[in-house]
Formats: sequence, C-alpha cells, structure tokens
Amino acid sequence: MNRFSALNRPALINELKENEYDVLIIGGGVTGAGIALDAATRGMKTALFEMKDFAWGTSSRSTKLIHGGLRYLKQFELGLVREVGTERAIVHQNARHIVLPEKMLLPIVEGGSLGGFMTSMGLWVYDFLAGVDDDEKRKMLSKDKTLASEPLLRKDIVKGGGLYFEYRSDDARLTIEIVKKAVEQGALCLNYSKVIKFLYKNNKIEGLVFEDTLTGIQHEVKAKRIINATGPWVDKVRKIDEEKLNGKKLHLTKGVHLVIPYEKLPLQQSVYFDVENDSRMIFAIPRGKITYVGTTDTNYSGKTGHPQTTLADVEYVLEAVNFMFPQNKITVEDVVSSWAGLRPLIHEEGKDPSELSRKDEIFLSDNGLVSIAGGKLTGYRKMAERVMDLVVQQIEKAHPDLDFPDRCQTKNVRVSGGDFESQEALFQYIEKKQGECTQIQAPPAIIKDLVFKYGTNTDIIIERAFEIYPETDDPVRRLHLAEVWYGVHFEMCHSLSDYLIRRTGRLYFERPELEKLYPFLADVMGEILQWTEEEKEKQLKDFEKSYAEVLDFC
Repeated sequence: MNRFSALNRPALINELKENEYDVLIIGGGVTGAGIALDAATRGMKTALFEMKDFAWGTSSRSTKLIHGGLRYLKQFELGLVREVGTERAIVHQNARHIVLPEKMLLPIVEGGSLGGFMTSMGLWVYDFLAGVDDDEKRKMLSKDKTLASEPLLRKDIVKGGGLYFEYRSDDARLTIEIVKKAVEQGALCLNYSKVIKFLYKNNKIEGLVFEDTLTGIQHEVKAKRIINATGPWVDKVRKIDEEKLNGKKLHLTKGVHLVIPYEKLPLQQSVYFDVENDSRMIFAIPRGKITYVGTTDTNYSGKTGHPQTTLADVEYVLEAVNFMFPQNKITVEDVVSSWAGLRPLIHEEGKDPSELSRKDEIFLSDNGLVSIAGGKLTGYRKMAERVMDLVVQQIEKAHPDLDFPDRCQTKNVRVSGGDFESQEALFQYIEKKQGECTQIQAPPAIIKDLVFKYGTNTDIIIERAFEIYPETDDPVRRLHLAEVWYGVHFEMCHSLSDYLIRRTGRLYFERPELEKLYPFLADVMGEILQWTEEEKEKQLKDFEKSYAEVLDFC
C-alpha cells in the first residue's frame, strides 16, 4: 500500500486506531516533519497529525530561503548564526533539487546600517561561523563592480557591496519532501486530522483524540509521548492540555512578501538591502518570470490561520523597493500575488518584533506534553534533534526495556527525491530527462521545473505522462494530468488548494496563468478523487477565495 496516497486514507486511519505509538507529533509544518523523520530514523513507531494540509501555516509562507541569518550578527547571536549557517550546507546536501545556491548582493550605501569595513568584517565572520567552502566565501566589490553586478541599484548612494552565498528554496516543497521521507522510513503522516483533546492516565498524557475533518469522525490514538510542534498554534495546543502559560509564551509577528512580474523588476541577481530610515533589511529575489520582495516584521494579534497582506504592508515594501531601485517605479497595480506568514517567536518583554530572538525553546507540561517553538526554517533538523534527544531519554526512563539510538540519524538522510551526489549530478539528471521526453514533445523548461519540485521522483510523473500518451495531443496538458495524478497518489493531495498552493506554489509564482488552468485541474483532480458536482463546486470556491485574497489588500 502506498502510505502517502490520498486514496488510502481510510486504511491509514484504521492503522492509527489499531496501534500504540512511541511518539505522536502534532503539526505538519517543517518542524513537525523534521521531528517525524528524526523519530522514524531512530526506529520509533511514529505518527504525525496536521489539522489542515502539510505546510499550510508558516512553512509555506516564509522568505523561501535556507539562510544563516546574517542580520542576527547585529544582535550578537553568534551561536544561532553558527548553527543555522552550518545547517544550510546540510539541508542543501540532503535536498539539492529544492535548496539551490544563490549569490546574494549586499549593497553598501550612504546612510546604510553598515559601512564597507563592517560589512566586510560581518560577512567574514558569517562565513567563518558557517564553515563556508572557499568557492562560496564572500567577495567585496567596488562601486563600479557592484553596479555592474546589479545595474538597477540606485547609483547616487551606492558606495560598494559584498557578495555572499545563501540558498533559495521552496519551503512547502521542502516540508513535503521531508514528510515523504519520514513515511518512507515508517512514519504514518496524516493531514486534515485536527487534535481536539488529550487522553490521560494517572494525570499523564497517554494519547489523543483527533477529528478527521474530511468526514467529521473522531478517533483515539495511544502513545508514550506527544510532541506539540504546531508553530503559531503552540500555545493553543498547550491550553488543550490545560497548561497554565505563566512562564514563556509565544509572540507572533507577521512577515509579508510581494510578487512582481520580472519585466517590472528585472534583477540580475538577488539583493539584500537596507530599508531607508529603518533598522530592517529586505530581500529582492528573482525567480523565473517573477521577482519577489520582502519581508515586514510587525506584531500580530489577528486570526492565527489567516494573516493577510494589508495595504500598509504593500506600501512599506514598495517604498523600500522604489528607494533602492528608483528606475522602475513599482506600484500596487504591478503586484501579481503576495503571501503573509507568522513567525512563532518566544516573547521577551519590552523588545520590538525585529529584536526578538529566533532561537527555539522546548516547554514541558506537568502532564507530559512536550512543546517546541521558535526557530527558523533553516534550523528544522537541529530543532528535531534537540526535542527527540529529550523524548528518547524520557521514554527509556519510563520504559527500561526499550532502547533507541541516543544520537540523531538525519545528518546524512536525503529527503524524498533528493538522491543527487552533487549539483552537477542534478543538472545531468535534468538533461537526461529532457532528452527522454522529446518522444512526448515535453517542453524542456517544464521538465526542469518538475525536477526542481520533485527531484528523482520526476521519474514517476514522466512514466505516467508516457502511459497517457497519446490520450491528449497537448504535451503541456499531458504533463499537467500526470503531475496532478502524482499529487493525489504520492503526496496526499485532497484539494485543489493543496495542489496549487503547497505542492506547486503556482498561486504565488504563476497566478496570472492560473485563470484558465485551475478549472481544468479541478476536473482532473475531481475525477481521480471521485468528487460529486457539489464537492467540485466547493473546491473551486475554496480555491477562488485564496486566489482573490493574495491581491485583496485590506
């Protein structure tokens, strides 16, 4: 049985009810995914529950960079910079198809937060702490070379620049690939399964009750330990345990990103630049047909599941962009998509949002609930390691007959689809698949895009495309059919939004092309999942709401 197919959901739920687990994880973002993989690779019987879709929350709404947090040097968080800087290379090694090296230009400008000497020193320390390879170490540039590297920069204030390396990614795709790997290692991972209460024995948690939100049916599952890795919802889950939040609690901040057509902001490379008269910095990152820019950092107290981009957010980001790239005069009407996400930070009294630490912390309740919050996308693996080291000790203390590895096993575990020894091997694979697909007239650019999403699992999609050839004369449509089929059968897609937002990112990066495409995709998915006409109409309405929200600046 394919254990990550939407069609096998009933069998998976029966399996959950019939077994007792070592570890249950609540939360299907990157942190929960990393914990599930860590637990499964230690040989623990593991299950994960996500109330919506995998990566639905913060893990599909970040800056989509695996980066070391250069700005944390200013806060002297050297340990954090060292850890996430080192983790960048590990995540890249284990997910080469979705974690790609990206040169980043840091312009030195008049009135900027850092001068030439401090920028050079800061980047040197950054490289040193992260153990960066020689070919990726920072290079300092003169004014002329900085402007040659990115001609759209404001010429009258640029004094020079520094080039350094980060890694561009797709946060939701990375999360999905980690979940898939956890499933390959034996974990059972279920989306649309909302935990509604805990089960207790002698005042200790011994299980939970979850609701299958697709059917409304509730089920009980027993386990030795339960981990709360729900990001912005961590405190809400702690309250289900009736834990008194007298100690540390979350502080949510909102970050917004705007998507602009590449022809309106045709950057030659990524830029990380100062916001005028502000302590923040902003990324501008070219990506195919678009350039996206962000982010903001403001306190948030609204609905946890639906942070939205406001007109004030848009104006703030565009003012910063137009200050640094004045030739282009970007307006609100130029924005073609956006996303807003929440950072689940640890509250520190009296600190502004940008000053709060990005360190993660573990909270233990009297009833045995283990919660983890804070942290960064880049550090997901180390967060998982810390929490699982603790949980292994707890389980072995309570159950002396059990013996699990004390050390984390995931440093060299490649995510699903990430079977590439090097970047060269990745591009050789792309060329090979492009050649194979000339038989079905598949556009090379689409094959490349598929590999950057699915890695070596692209083989399965291509095999499916060959199977349905020549059912349709249109090679692009044929690949759409195969990709949707893969999403349902191999990535637990239950909805049109699952597919267009989190499995493919099309709502964010290809929104202008979706108007004619998404009704066709709904037909394809509906046929596979056997939707009634009423169900299909609901799917369309749900997606159309998201389709409108990304440009509904309240």
